[in-house]
Amino acid sequence: MEDETRPESKPVEPKSLFDRAHAWPADPARAMALQRQLARAVERVDRLGPVRRVAGVDVHYAPRLGLMWAAAVLLDAATLELEASVLACAPLTFPYVPGLLSFREAPAALRALALLVPAPDLLLVDGQGIAHPRRLGIAAHIGVLLDLPTIGVAKSRLCGSYSEPSAAAGSWTPLRDGAEVIGAVARTRTNTRPVFVSIGHRVALESAIGWTLRLCRGYRLPEPLRLADQLSRCHPL
Repeated sequence: MEDETRPESKPVEPKSLFDRAHAWPADPARAMALQRQLARAVERVDRLGPVRRVAGVDVHYAPRLGLMWAAAVLLDAATLELEASVLACAPLTFPYVPGLLSFREAPAALRALALLVPAPDLLLVDGQGIAHPRRLGIAAHIGVLLDLPTIGVAKSRLCGSYSEPSAAAGSWTPLRDGAEVIGAVARTRTNTRPVFVSIGHRVALESAIGWTLRLCRGYRLPEPLRLADQLSRCHPL
């Protein structure tokens, strides 16, 4: 009988897919135009296989050195046990411009993700997905370039309006930009500030909310992002 066991996910190649996907824009106007183009590729419905491993990625700056450090962690999706963690460094070359975070941080984030073996089945990114003026925050940008199911979990709102969710963990309210629902404001811990969850790529909003809440271990941030945040601050310089 033919073996129907699902093969291991292939690791992302060490050379970043971001570098091959498009050249780095030199100015904000070109970056915004590229965002509008890539936003059309975002898939807002579930296209997920079995989720056995989940990753988180976060970036921390060392501005005096002109560097940034990205941490990526890989967890067992069922037990939340850590399987792998990596750090990657990249120069800070793009200025800080609200709404263009991916052009500043994605090079380091993708370099770190390229080191994770095996590749995750689901990725959480510290930042916005489609909850973005041009519907392409860093989580959506990375998700499209890697064609990987991705969720954006941000600590603050970039755009949209919402009603405060109830104080209980697990409660959430829609984040709207006019008539469009662009994300959710989710309480991951009772009496703690909510997080802003949005589609990155290949994950429906309901699934994004569900996974974000499921991956929490009593902290405000889901475990993959909490560990990535901690690791990103432990760079050697």
